[in-house]
This record gives sequence, C-alpha cells and structure tokens, in this order.
Amino acid sequence: MSKFAHMADVHLGAHREPAMQKLELAAFDEALDRCKELGVDFILISGDLFHVGIPDLTVVNSALRKMMQIKRAGIQIYAIYGSHDYTPTGTSVIDILDTAGVIVNLSKWKLEGGKLRLAVHQDERTGTKLAGISARKIGLESKYYEILDRKTLEDEEGFKVFAFHSGITEFKPEHLREMETLDISSFPKGFDYYAGGHIHQRGEFGVKGYEKVVFPGPLFTGYGRDVEDTARGEKRGFYLVEFDDRIRSVKFSQVEAFGGIYREYAVGGKNAAEVNAELVQDLASIDVKGKVVVIRIHGELAGGRAADIDFGTVKKQLDERGALYIYLNRYSLSSKETSKTFITGEDLSAIERSLFARGVSKIKVSQQELSGEKGAAVATELLRVFRQGSRSNELKKDYRQRMVKDGLQTLKLQGISTDAEK
Repeated sequence: MSKFAHMADVHLGAHREPAMQKLELAAFDEALDRCKELGVDFILISGDLFHVGIPDLTVVNSALRKMMQIKRAGIQIYAIYGSHDYTPTGTSVIDILDTAGVIVNLSKWKLEGGKLRLAVHQDERTGTKLAGISARKIGLESKYYEILDRKTLEDEEGFKVFAFHSGITEFKPEHLREMETLDISSFPKGFDYYAGGHIHQRGEFGVKGYEKVVFPGPLFTGYGRDVEDTARGEKRGFYLVEFDDRIRSVKFSQVEAFGGIYREYAVGGKNAAEVNAELVQDLASIDVKGKVVVIRIHGELAGGRAADIDFGTVKKQLDERGALYIYLNRYSLSSKETSKTFITGEDLSAIERSLFARGVSKIKVSQQELSGEKGAAVATELLRVFRQGSRSNELKKDYRQRMVKDGLQTLKLQGISTDAEK
C-alpha cells in the first residue's frame, strides 16, 4: 500500500505578528514531521505554499530547512502555483525551489496546435502519474482550461492525480457565491484523485467521472476569517491518501494550529457605553494566557459611535493577562450615524470587494477588462500587489520603481494597454 499527503493554502509569511509567524511555521513543521511519521511516499501541495511570490527570506529559510529534512528522508514534495505564488515578473520562490530540486513544480506545459498540453510526471517510488495546472489571475484561468488538452490526460493509464488551485462551481461554498469558479467539466475526467486548493474550507466531493475531489482547506490560517474559524474549533491539517491501483482510504490528519478563544457580541439595541461594559465584564472571566483571542462584534449601535467603544483598553488588558495574539473583527459594526455611508462585511477582504464593486459601477470605461466584476477583480489584484512591503535593504526609489513596474505588469496580464507602456 502506498501513501501520499495532500495539503494546500499553507500561506507561509501571511502574518506579520511574531507570535503568529511562529505558529504558522510550527504548523508547517508539524505537518511535514507527521507526513514522515506516517510513512508517506510523497507530499502534494496544491498551491499557495507562501503568501506572496517573493516572501521574506527568514520565512523561506525556515521552510526550506524543514523541506530539506523531508527530501533527505526520501520523500518527494510536489507543488503547483497558487494565486499567491505568482509575481508580476513571472518568477517566484516556487521556481527557485524547483530549480534547486527541493520541490517539483508540476505545472509545466506547452502550447501545441492551439492546445495547452500539460506535462505528466511519474513518481519514481509509487509510479503515480501527476499533472497539475496552476492558478492564473483574474479571468485568465478559465481561458487556460478552455484550451486544455483533456483527452491526452484522460488517455493516460495507471493511478493518476490531478492538482489544481481553483474553486469549482458545483462545490462552491455559499459564502463564496460571488467568487469566479470553474465548472467541473473543465477538468479532465478519470483521474483517481483531484487535489484541490484555493478554497479555505475543507470538503470532499464527487460526481460521475470525478469521483474524488478534495479540498483540505488552509493548513494554518491565511486570513482573518481563517483565524476566526480556527478559534471556533475548525480543524486544520492535511489529507492522507492510501492507494495501490486505486484509492483505499482518504483520511484527514489534524494539525494543532493554536489554542483559541472566540467571543461574539451583537450590539443591536445597545449604546457604546453598554457594549464597553459588556466587553470588560465578559472578557475578565476568561483565561486568555497563551491563547489566540478572537473577538467579533457586529450590528448597529442604538446610541453613540463605533469609535466610542474603547477597543484599545480591551486589547491592552488582554495583552497584560498573557494573550498570545488578539484578532478584533469589527467590520460589521456600525452606528445610526454611519450606517448609511459605511460599508460593512464579514472581514476586510469582503469590504474591499464591495467598495471596488461599488466604485467600478459608477465609472464609465471603454475597456471591458476594467468594467463590472472584472474591473473590481483587477482593482483587488492591484491592491494586493501594492501591499507588498519593501525588501531588505531596498531603497525607497527602487521600491517605488518596483511597485510601478509590478502594477503595470499586472494590468498587462489582463490585456490592458497603458499610456506608460506606449
């Protein structure tokens, strides 16, 4: 019996806070150590190993050290690009790790006769045939699947695994109903296992021709919503797949991300002073030492402003009592004075999407790529690019030039001409 581990959305480097950085790296180390203990033959990472294409070198060094240990133990690591692994210039740390032989980037292809032909890699130890297609940016992904040579992949014999980093329309969670996804028919049929990534919610699915489609969810927590879900008890980890000529078992292997405390407060009918008193009283009775504390507060205040709630004092008191990290979600909090002008949402990313969608709808543009949902998606991607911090020892002038270059390259990827290029 052979075994492989399937994980995705590791998002190393997602957190800037030292405590959370330490936890996310520890979760990655624990997952790879568990793979070794379980005797897996190979590990498959279905995208977003890192949170950005060119991450902090301290994070890369720590991850590399652990991956080299796994490599020396004879366990091959396969990966594909996720939506966060790309850079506007086209080369990311995934390419560097592939060149160095630490991982194998499965997403290698060529265009022949108008068809996208994926390379099929055969694992030396198990004979498994693996193919993968990486995530693409803002609408380009569906175009790659449209020209994908599915027949050649379907004609391959043997035990086959297909890796991808996309949402699937038929299996899309309700809270992601607005996300751009692909129909399951876009994928080649007949693979034994479809190793998904990108969807930050664990799930196992199947329909005729695609009997085993699996999303492991994030290994740790890449976003605020992930932190909330983990604190509420959502399990994190990876899948262990046992097989010979077919799949014999698929089991979820949990990785302990962190000890969390979750508190939710609805403010409807209360004024700011009453909410302040409730927060102080409730949180005072909780043992927060060494814990990640998540506070979600939502609704419309009956009196006062959201700014009148003294969150600074609440966080200070929790810090003094030994809380490891405090995540405060007040994105759905409003008052009567602001409810008509403010946009609220479950988290910051939801608010950003709503703001961009509202803004784009008010602007008339001649280029289709900048209108409607596509325009909002382009704006979201540009924001992600511009959020990149300066690199170690990078001059301000060089940083500004890099941001301009990356921004123009992002627009160019969407087929948008720019005056700067002309």
